[in-house]
Amino acid sequence: MTNASGTTEGGSTTGRIAQRLVNLLPPIMVAIAVSFWAFAPDAWVQNTWVVIAVSSAITLSVLLLEIPLERHEGWRMNRREFFTDLFYVVLSATVISKATNFLAEKPLESVKQSFGIATPWAEQMPWLLQVAFVVFLVEFGQYWMHRLMHNSTPFWLTHAPHHHITQLNAMKGAVGNPIELWLISLSVVILFDLQQSAVLAGYSVMGVVSTFAHANVRSNPPLFYSFIFTTIRHHSLHHSVPYEDTRCNYGNSLILLDRIFGTYKEGEAALVGQDDRRRLSIKEQWLFPFVPLIQKFRAKPTAGSAPLN
Repeated sequence: MTNASGTTEGGSTTGRIAQRLVNLLPPIMVAIAVSFWAFAPDAWVQNTWVVIAVSSAITLSVLLLEIPLERHEGWRMNRREFFTDLFYVVLSATVISKATNFLAEKPLESVKQSFGIATPWAEQMPWLLQVAFVVFLVEFGQYWMHRLMHNSTPFWLTHAPHHHITQLNAMKGAVGNPIELWLISLSVVILFDLQQSAVLAGYSVMGVVSTFAHANVRSNPPLFYSFIFTTIRHHSLHHSVPYEDTRCNYGNSLILLDRIFGTYKEGEAALVGQDDRRRLSIKEQWLFPFVPLIQKFRAKPTAGSAPLN
């Protein structure tokens, strides 16, 4: 028997053992990702196609797990959802990535060189500590940006399209308005002298965690993982329908930050979305931040029109 979150209640010993193994999938994949970059040859570390291949493998692996390990029937992938999600994954890996590099990372790198900023201590840290440092740097910035998006109307307008999704799947973390996708991608990692393999490992860890945190997979990782990293239980609650219920569990990958800063909330949601749970088209997602301005413009009386009495 399975409960609302897709986990086994009672059942055979074999079933319980199988579920425990399923629950270990996220930490196992994190360990595999870290191990890959720890032992990857320098040629692979410097090869963009290897980075793309690793990221794609993470996404595809979790996406395929949704088939045999479905958590909620209402989140089942269909053709429209798949191709919309794929569009955003490609957009994030190309246009958003290049915009981040050109508008944020390159200027930061220039500032670093101009002011002679050097952090040799960072590169001298143990490799695993460098990986953890990358995760912390990125997640700390994302946590506060994400929290701002839920507490400031202009920023919420860019983020709201992501909350109008009506189901969670492995690629859903990439779905949203391009402005939000760019804002949430910003970090200061470029300011620190770190081994490139450690940086890639850090991003791969966040890729695994975030993908599972959006996935329709009935995996409930053990406490040693879920106390630190975000899970689908944490993140589905963040995507629940009442707006006020979304103002919690901001950590994209590090739920630990919510525990520290008092925004952690226990629970899980099967129904996700906003307002009347109407799914937005790509066009609506892109125009969403500008809707108030468009409505205000349309409400203006045209020149020469008679005033209303």
